[in-house]
Amino acid sequence: MKLSQCAAVAVLSLAVVFICRSQERYDVSEQYTKHEYSIPMRDGITLFTSVYAPVDTTRSYPILMTRTPYSVAPYGPGDYKSSLGPSDTAMKEGYIFVYQDVRGRMMSQGEFVDIRPQHPSKATAADADDVTDTYDTIDWLVKRLPHNNGRVGLYGISYPGYYAAVGLIEAHPALKAVSPQAPIDDWFIGDDFHHNGALFLLDAFNFMSGFGQHRPEPTQGYARGYVHTNPDPYRFFLGVGPVANINRNIFKNTIRFWNDMAEHGAYDHFWKERNVSSRMKNVRPAVMTVGGLFDAEDFYGPLHIYGAIERNNPQATNTLVVGPWFHGGWFRSPGEELGNIGFGSRTSEYYRDSIEAVFFRYHLKGGDAPSLPEALVFQTGSNVWKRYAEWPPASVQRKKLYFHEKGGMSFMPPEIAEGFDEYVSDPNRPVPYTNEIHVNRNREFMTEDQRFAFYRPDVVSYETRVLDEDLTLTGPVTVNLNVSTTGTDADFVVKVIDVLPDDAKPSVAQSSYSPMGGYQFPVRMDVMRGKFRNSFEKPEPFTPNAVTQVRFTLNDINHCFRAGHRIMVQVQSSWFPLVDRNPQTFVDIYHASDADFRKATHRIHRTAAAPSFIEAGIAQ
Repeated sequence: MKLSQCAAVAVLSLAVVFICRSQERYDVSEQYTKHEYSIPMRDGITLFTSVYAPVDTTRSYPILMTRTPYSVAPYGPGDYKSSLGPSDTAMKEGYIFVYQDVRGRMMSQGEFVDIRPQHPSKATAADADDVTDTYDTIDWLVKRLPHNNGRVGLYGISYPGYYAAVGLIEAHPALKAVSPQAPIDDWFIGDDFHHNGALFLLDAFNFMSGFGQHRPEPTQGYARGYVHTNPDPYRFFLGVGPVANINRNIFKNTIRFWNDMAEHGAYDHFWKERNVSSRMKNVRPAVMTVGGLFDAEDFYGPLHIYGAIERNNPQATNTLVVGPWFHGGWFRSPGEELGNIGFGSRTSEYYRDSIEAVFFRYHLKGGDAPSLPEALVFQTGSNVWKRYAEWPPASVQRKKLYFHEKGGMSFMPPEIAEGFDEYVSDPNRPVPYTNEIHVNRNREFMTEDQRFAFYRPDVVSYETRVLDEDLTLTGPVTVNLNVSTTGTDADFVVKVIDVLPDDAKPSVAQSSYSPMGGYQFPVRMDVMRGKFRNSFEKPEPFTPNAVTQVRFTLNDINHCFRAGHRIMVQVQSSWFPLVDRNPQTFVDIYHASDADFRKATHRIHRTAAAPSFIEAGIAQ
């Protein structure tokens, strides 16, 4: 008989909802003994820590720890989690599982700071930060927990993934294996709250309205987030008006991090000192960084943290694993499908049992060495796991797909002297990010049919002819647009889309969307705030009607466009309310007024002198 047990922590992006997994006749309280400790840090504050140790004490066990801002609940030595660790496999193998409320959150003492800047010097006890808290916790655990073997592993997803990554900095000697999973790297350029300087409004608002509230004293409860007055977020945020109205009328300056974001509208010291990958030096533990191809929140982080470790620590054991997953999907789903797109196998179960469990077993218990390549990346379209000696793979050939007249696209550059496509972008009628209604951002939008946008007059599309043979795009995708606008600022949202043939059949058995013929499956989408096109530090306006290059990079893909399919690129200038509206006048958008929002006509140029294209690696 199968018992389905559920435990959830309600958080959105950074937030990881740790939904428990089904287990067969497994009672955590029978197999583990729970203890709670207040572990002192070097500056005197204590961090609340729950420890689950195997009942069997005839042997020693490694410690497997996660540090979280989302609670180690349930609290109380007699109240047990319904599942432990990163997987059922790890739980049943036996580890000493440790859960810790980070500084200033839930039951731990101290002041919480979002993505706390790390002290460059640890000269005094007052220089305590997330690096020292990790070190001090590990030191206390290995010296005081009975039956531990002196080896520690660290893991976490999303915000806990950030804490796992930070644990690599000046790591404790006992820390042998670390798995940052969907870790945050940079909250202005690529993760969660901003992408290329554009505010991810829906996620930031929903998350920070609860998580961002001040916690004056240790507590076991959560602050409640804002309850929308309209279940349709598109209409709700249009009604709110400019972003400045959120603080003025809703938050009323009570959310400290929201205030900080509003006062740091460009990539200044506030954001730079929170960048994680720049600190990935002298890495000693083995690392396995995990990301999801359809993670709407933190796919930038895994790619850049992995890349920084690789560049700065050539001798480190450094592995990248990327699957066809939404945010944390490898932990809390079978990984067989997302929305209407199927992946042909239970990819998450394969990862948990054959990759993650083997990684920790080897480095913490001395099991068989994992046969992991440098990068293990799932290839969508063909739906197979691919092994690479480096990422991005060096064997790919970079090629450009150029935009042409009448919505065409090919590898041949344009030869015409004049040519453009134009559309009117109206901030009062922005392009929606989804065709559905969800108060919280739906994760399935990452694979949602884009025909709802294709039919809008403020979206331009380019597509290839039907492919005669399979074509695989691998690695980062560079966008090169030559644009002009009647305004002085603009956003550009670019989507790389696999257009299925007209006779395509559903790939998901219980799909509620049966007419898959012509389905426009997005394999990569992102936004660039135009004023940051040359510098995130120093925004600059567009000169009205002047042809201007806008160049940026989309996160990596690994997708096989099958024979009979088409490759499409869509370009638009709003993505609401996922992304806040650009007024299309050069202003500080966090403090813009209603009068700043104006219609503008944008042109995408596609000439020999000013071509527009995407560039990606073509697998050989």
